[in-house]
Amino acid sequence: MAAAEDAAPAGRPAGLKANAIGFVDALVIGLNSTSPAYSLAAVIGPVVALVGIYAPGVMVASFVPMLLIASAFYYLNKVDQDCGTTFSWVTRAMGPWAGWLGGWAIAMTGVLVVGSLADVGVTFALLAFGLDSWVDNTFVRQLLTVLLILVMTAVCVIGTELSAKVQNVLILAQVACLLIFVGVALHSVYAGTSKYDSVDPAFSWLNPFGAGGAALTGGLLLGVFIYWGWESAVNLTEEVEDSATAPGKAGLWSTVILLVTYVSVGFAVVAYAGPAFLAENAGEEEFVFAQLATDVLGGWDWLLLLAVSTSAIASTQTTIIPASRTALSMARRRALPAHYGHISPRFRTPDVSTWWVAGIAIAWYLVVNQISANALFDSLTALSLLIAFYYALTGLACAVYYRRHLFESVHNLLLIGLGPLVGSGLLAWLLVKSVSDMSDPENSYSGTSWLGLGPPLVIGIGIAVTGVLIMIVWRLRAPAFWAERPSVADPALVHGKES
Repeated sequence: MAAAEDAAPAGRPAGLKANAIGFVDALVIGLNSTSPAYSLAAVIGPVVALVGIYAPGVMVASFVPMLLIASAFYYLNKVDQDCGTTFSWVTRAMGPWAGWLGGWAIAMTGVLVVGSLADVGVTFALLAFGLDSWVDNTFVRQLLTVLLILVMTAVCVIGTELSAKVQNVLILAQVACLLIFVGVALHSVYAGTSKYDSVDPAFSWLNPFGAGGAALTGGLLLGVFIYWGWESAVNLTEEVEDSATAPGKAGLWSTVILLVTYVSVGFAVVAYAGPAFLAENAGEEEFVFAQLATDVLGGWDWLLLLAVSTSAIASTQTTIIPASRTALSMARRRALPAHYGHISPRFRTPDVSTWWVAGIAIAWYLVVNQISANALFDSLTALSLLIAFYYALTGLACAVYYRRHLFESVHNLLLIGLGPLVGSGLLAWLLVKSVSDMSDPENSYSGTSWLGLGPPLVIGIGIAVTGVLIMIVWRLRAPAFWAERPSVADPALVHGKES
């Protein structure tokens, strides 16, 4: 295992702090990384606009590729407990070029999303406390957003234990608020007191094909986004007790808990507001959730607003974790400059890479906001390209790495081979579909054209090209990493642990 012992020998650099957190802490961090309340606020309207009452079914369908890829994370983590996850595993299975690009994709997701998450956290907190005028003041809101990012980054640097404690509080507040909302909303539906054209929930809403194939495709593209982030638990593998199995299990259980949460809220929102209202306001996602909070909870609407705020704040912190740990892993394998691999001797966390991720994320947030507020949402849309890419790459790497052992048992074939491959194939298809959709500027949030294409696709292409150029330059300057060659699973490990 790559993690250092609890006390590093004298004269030797400190490693990440082993056994810093347990399974439950890792599970909570995985859950918070997905930002459940915020994800629902951002996605529920557009999903209903596409598939109507079948939104819960689309959320179930979106869960399938996530579960299959979570299986790949579980089995790859058992054989390689490296905080770089996809970067390390893909390098091991498919070589340094593919591994480097997978690591780059993970690092850039943090850069794209951290500022937006912090902005939402600040906005909904201000709304919850009745400071609506502060929300409308761009300077104040952006200043508070930058301060929040700096505070959350400091928490990440100070220690994984502190991060876990903060996350435990935030997830409890978030889930409690969501459950209260679901309960009151469904009670209003059955009591006939909804202010909208409510509809009684039905099991038929779980049919993802109810609205047709084209609508399902669009819904899946949105649905995958709300599950993204659970793998943060696995990025902490070197710092979790029982690192060979606990992080992978935390990732798997995160997806299952998210499924139950999303389907429950999906039923409540669709039943209470009705598909017509949600479809008509699909472009005002955050407003719709805030409005429903007021309608459902009345004077207690701050509960749901606070849930979205704590969700985004929690995810602001946890989204920094995969990017910083991936940069650390790449640096110590000499795939990036060595200073990104520096670990704080006091806190035993990757301080340099963590602050770099935060700094670049803040710069991205401020610069893109100068273009337009819509450009920030377009940069979020570009996330789907990066997410689908590195998830699909991980699923493929799992099957490739274990290829000599897939036919030794039904278990291996289904859970280590076919499952990850199917998940990888579904995500590759979604990647291609996303590129096709984003090529049309009218499909972007802003509706504007950049170089004749939709802004999200331009952003995605720009990130990919930048990554390839940096990779080539670093290959020429420091070729040591590119001497690594793909390998296959050790039979002793397969039969002793995986089977």
